[in-house]
Amino acid sequence: MAEGISISIKRSINVRAIVTPSWKEEAERELSSAISTSDEQLAQLEKEGQQVVDEVRAQSSNPLDPRVQDQVAQIQQQVSVKRSELEEQKRNLLQQQSQIRELEMEEIVDQGQIESFCDLKVGDNLVEKMQVSILVRDGIVKSIDLGG
Repeated sequence: MAEGISISIKRSINVRAIVTPSWKEEAERELSSAISTSDEQLAQLEKEGQQVVDEVRAQSSNPLDPRVQDQVAQIQQQVSVKRSELEEQKRNLLQQQSQIRELEMEEIVDQGQIESFCDLKVGDNLVEKMQVSILVRDGIVKSIDLGG
């Protein structure tokens, strides 16, 4: 293979943030919003589930018919499964909110990942090329670490 050839590869870059009062405030605001959305989704689920059950019963000449009861039970089971998923999401959000409250100022936390491209050529260390992270303080890049 010719040494002058390079290719462009996609890589994930870890984004780390320095905890500041404004970072904490924004993180809490985002989580509070997500928790409110979870509560709204739970209320909507209950409402819609009850509406479907009421419609099934209203469309039947005999609401006590075992087939109607089976249909209602299936709907209630589906609602229950979805409710459990939403409640688990909410528990996770509440846990994250608690963890954020416990963070110390100036602590460095993982904030997520972004994608980027880099050129790779013969002789490059692939591991080093892939291990890149960015450190930010209130959205401002403070450092780019090319080694992890």
